[in-house]
Amino acid sequence: MQPVIFPCGIQALPVSAEVSCSFVGNELFPQFIATDSSVSFCDEQYAMLEFLLPINPDTQVMGDGFQMLAQTAGTLNHPIDVGRCPDNNESYRIYSSNAPKRYYNYLVIESPDSEFTLFGFTSCHRFSGYFEYNNGMIKAYIDGESVAILTQSYQEKSSLESITVLQGNDINVLYQHFSALIEANHPARLGVSQKAPVGWCSWYAYYAGVSEQNIHQNVDQMHGELEALEWVLLDDGYQAFMGDWLTPSDRFAGGVQHLIQQIKAKGKKPAIWMAPFIAQPESKVFNDHPDWFVRNEQGELLKAEDITYGGWRCTPWYILDASHPDVQQHLIHVVRTMREEWGVELFKLDANYWGTLKGSRYKKGVTGVQAYRMGMEAIAKGAGDAWLLGCNAPMWPSLGLVDAMRVSDDVERQPHRFEQIAKETFSRAWQHQRLWQIDPDCATLISIEGQATSSENYHFHRDVLLACGGLLLSGDPLYYLDDFARNTLSALIERQNVTQSSAVFDDLLMRHAELDYGESDKLHVLFNFSGDEKRTVILDSKIGGEWCDYWTGEQVSLATNTQCRVELNAGLMSRAVLFKAKR
Repeated sequence: MQPVIFPCGIQALPVSAEVSCSFVGNELFPQFIATDSSVSFCDEQYAMLEFLLPINPDTQVMGDGFQMLAQTAGTLNHPIDVGRCPDNNESYRIYSSNAPKRYYNYLVIESPDSEFTLFGFTSCHRFSGYFEYNNGMIKAYIDGESVAILTQSYQEKSSLESITVLQGNDINVLYQHFSALIEANHPARLGVSQKAPVGWCSWYAYYAGVSEQNIHQNVDQMHGELEALEWVLLDDGYQAFMGDWLTPSDRFAGGVQHLIQQIKAKGKKPAIWMAPFIAQPESKVFNDHPDWFVRNEQGELLKAEDITYGGWRCTPWYILDASHPDVQQHLIHVVRTMREEWGVELFKLDANYWGTLKGSRYKKGVTGVQAYRMGMEAIAKGAGDAWLLGCNAPMWPSLGLVDAMRVSDDVERQPHRFEQIAKETFSRAWQHQRLWQIDPDCATLISIEGQATSSENYHFHRDVLLACGGLLLSGDPLYYLDDFARNTLSALIERQNVTQSSAVFDDLLMRHAELDYGESDKLHVLFNFSGDEKRTVILDSKIGGEWCDYWTGEQVSLATNTQCRVELNAGLMSRAVLFKAKR
């Protein structure tokens, strides 16, 4: 077999004679060539390419995970899980904890001389793709899910997922090129380029105990200085059972439809949470239609907990088989009812990862990725022009299917979670307004019972939100907000009015973010993480101007008109400095 050569000069060797490769620009399109119509992919991995380049295993890396809660930093020799739920932990079990670390979707390597190499899958139509580093080599794989590669739909040749390799000394330019290749395969939805929602979400104030009264209490606060909070997101807890989304719980005796109409009457935009691919055993949909659900190899109904994380409440979870045409019609009906009859304008679609679980489905030869995409397309049909927000989602299988995407874990009013969310969000910020609008999760700026931390940690959290942009939803009970929380929300909303772009980092350590702020001003947001030592940062400008603290407006004392010196104390610390150019 002859190696293939990417335009950047990197060579790769096809691992199997069954795979042929062709290029279009920077993109490689592998195809499976028929040699035996009974050929199936192995369950765990199907190797496609082995990259022929020298690798320093001690350089900095950043790689994605299959699902939202998984990302990897550190080095190839010593990978570090960014989130608390890697794909190969005891809960998720997507692959063995003893196997080499998988970098799903893309892997970025930063050399000591600050050159970046990006390996990336530019499509995800049927299979999830990932990279492994093992025995000094990087290989590209797809998960074939044990489905027959050649079916009535895939004859003689079968397109696999496309791949690119990009190199350069500006990581943000590489991300831009990568995004363009992805969008050519998965065109972005309209919401990606629209104004990001700004509003309030019920979950972090009340969790599953939310009531109709709680919603009214908070909507009634959304006036005056909080008038700009435009959206009201009714999160988990309104439904009778997981799976029965049109049937309200006892705490919504007046009906969710009536509540939404009242929200609209007060001039706000209603949004609602649902987990479209799961159902609990008490639900009507599960009891009426057991034939709609994914089964295991023995033909028994598949419980999520048997193969992966079982869910955070109302378990066991059973998985709707979105390859079934009746399930697709069911999803269309539920979402269309909420959109057209209830008036919902944004759907937060949670637990989406479970829609991709491997199992026996109605339509043979369909992978979990394909089934999930079928279900999401049905939801989009029912939603019409409403927003779709993915959450706890499979990342690349969702390409082109959502307007916005949660890119971090659930927020908690604790320093370790604030830090975790910062790292998760920053490493995916390049996706903002390209693949989808990012959602860094809610702004929680006051303590509640069971969740409390120091003012310094809330300052860090607000700087994270300031840097990332994207959706801005308050998660606090609005009637309890103090002056700090109100002033912070107002300033973050003003930031959204100036620009909705995400700040950019120039390396994988992600400690200095820059954002063009208006025509000629620039916002610098600096971060120290746990374990970092005290340090001094020198900020420079090619033109003269004034350096001010973003939050107070006070001039930074250690500054000239072209340079500013900022001190960051050790540990979890941040500072936001705005450079105002001379007019």
